[in-house]
Amino acid sequence: MSHSLRVVFAGTPDFAAESLAALLASRHAIAAVYTQPDRPAGRGRKLKPGPVKALALENGIDVRQPSTLKDPSAQRDLAALNADVMVVVAYGLLLPQAVLDIPRLGCLNVHASLLPRWRGAAPIQRAIEAGDSQSGVTIMQMDAGLDTGAMLLTRTTPIDATTTAGELHDRLAGLGGEAIVAALDALADEGPAATPQPAEGVSYAGKLSKAEAELDFTRPATELAARIRAFNPWPVAWTTLAGEPLRLWFAEKQGLAETRTNGATAEHRPGTLLDPTPDALRIACGPEGRDVLHVTRAQLPGGKPLAVRDLLNSRAARFTPGTCLGDTHQEDRA
Repeated sequence: MSHSLRVVFAGTPDFAAESLAALLASRHAIAAVYTQPDRPAGRGRKLKPGPVKALALENGIDVRQPSTLKDPSAQRDLAALNADVMVVVAYGLLLPQAVLDIPRLGCLNVHASLLPRWRGAAPIQRAIEAGDSQSGVTIMQMDAGLDTGAMLLTRTTPIDATTTAGELHDRLAGLGGEAIVAALDALADEGPAATPQPAEGVSYAGKLSKAEAELDFTRPATELAARIRAFNPWPVAWTTLAGEPLRLWFAEKQGLAETRTNGATAEHRPGTLLDPTPDALRIACGPEGRDVLHVTRAQLPGGKPLAVRDLLNSRAARFTPGTCLGDTHQEDRA
């Protein structure tokens, strides 16, 4: 007969809250929730609980917010919960080996990639940026390494030419909840055995930064479009237009730039605005400006992200063909 496990849950943001919600609806018992300390938010900088804490309090779950788990007293408090397993999802605090050893069945992690590909901090964004055709979640037995533990199960989902990081995040959050419940069900029924990660195919997903979101229009359109989707909704790809930031929220590769009368493909300085379509900005890109990036959603300073159709209807003069994005010295070439 199936039985339940006693679970300690550790997580903080929306992604983790999906897994907690799935566990609350499962047969397993949540002994306590660990989450990061409340952070200041909003104009008043008042302390605000994270999504995991808010969900736990709504369901009457004991919430604990230690600043570290390296403290022996914090470890004793955790051990006193007598948990069978600890589920860790985007918690944000390091779990020392002493903590990993406390639960009877160890600590399980919901990781947003198909390990061993994209170990590290930003697997969702890096998968899109690299042009991967699929992503997924891996339920992993945690060890002292960086996402190196043995795998219990995986769930996959496709990535296509329209997938943004925000969309993939939400999809994987749901899959993570389904997967961790399935993994705990299997553990409660004495299976499946964890499988070591293969040595081949390891890659690392470095942390995102605002600086890397600035676009280099000498890169091919396919690469730029993937980066724009990968950085939506954060940190958001950007360039400059007449010295002011222009944020690009969605784009795709259109094809080659217009041709000359002799049939040869025209060359443009990378970053040059070409004649737009009714729905999109067209930007020359690639090493010789022969490629075209097709931007359909953008944001001017002080405004909201808008469909380019709306921007062109109201601010067409800002997007004069021949203007070079990222160039703050156009007057020098007048």
